Amino acid sequence: MRSLRYSPVGLIVVLALGLCTAPRSSPAQPSGNMPRIGFLSGTALTPELARGLEAFRPALRERGWVEGHNLAIEYRFAEGQFERLPTLAAELVGLHVDVLVTEGSEGVQAAQQASQTIPIVMRSVAEPVQRGFIASLARPGGNITGLAGASGDLNGKRLELLKEALPMLTHVAVLWNPPQPAHAPMLKALAEEAQAVGVQLHPVAVHSLTDFEGAFAAMRTGHAEALLIFGSDLHSSHSHRLADLALQSQLPAMAGAREFADSGGLMTYGPSASDALSRVAYYVDRLLKGTKPADLPVEQPTKFELVLNRKTAQALGITFPPTLLILADEVIQ
Repeated sequence: MRSLRYSPVGLIVVLALGLCTAPRSSPAQPSGNMPRIGFLSGTALTPELARGLEAFRPALRERGWVEGHNLAIEYRFAEGQFERLPTLAAELVGLHVDVLVTEGSEGVQAAQQASQTIPIVMRSVAEPVQRGFIASLARPGGNITGLAGASGDLNGKRLELLKEALPMLTHVAVLWNPPQPAHAPMLKALAEEAQAVGVQLHPVAVHSLTDFEGAFAAMRTGHAEALLIFGSDLHSSHSHRLADLALQSQLPAMAGAREFADSGGLMTYGPSASDALSRVAYYVDRLLKGTKPADLPVEQPTKFELVLNRKTAQALGITFPPTLLILADEVIQ
């Protein structure tokens, strides 16, 4: 991550210009001979996703696939409006893409509904077996493969890191999303870990963006001292709003997606988006060369990053302990 040459804002500008100017198909290649990837995202082109795409293209090139030369990529971003995903997925299917790449459960569900035959590569989908997307990690079956999301066990690690940043912490609000099947079991598991570190949890449920302000009002009323945000499509699509509300409420907040720290959240700990999309390129390559999705086991993330936002810490009157600063992969100044 530290080797990147562009700032997050610069990455968005560079990639956005590339998306706008890149041809839909290369005039130098017969359209019928050029494989085409559909890239579907429920979010906008965030800095985190931009970093991922910066890693995705070189990983494809290493395998002989060069966008605009022997490969076309069609991009669609729902910008947090998940109701648009089925339409965008149908658009990509209508373009006869050879592979669909998507992220989050909402995106995979839309892609699955749009096609039962086009290979789908998922990125960061929690509990894909329980959601019915695949039969098992080792033998996914059907037309979906790719990368599962991090397990709920990471929430215990996030709570430990939050406690390390705030040693006197005793009451933590947990923002969760009931429509997410994995969240209720995750809450139950986290409650046991919280007891072990001397922290009492205060779950606060949200179903949509309109619930956010009321949720933070409840946290303030309940005298929460910090906030842990469970990963979900809803939360990741509104990282800026969550970070703003946390700061306004004077709540030190921890999340999984690095985008939250970029947006002004205090801390994040989760899988590397760049590493994940680099691995997605492996799946795309294998599928374009004829391997069936059912024959490609689904992988789980192996690289995790701790990102601290020192500017937010200062605004909250928090000083990160040296031990935490040493562990951090990046400290946003």
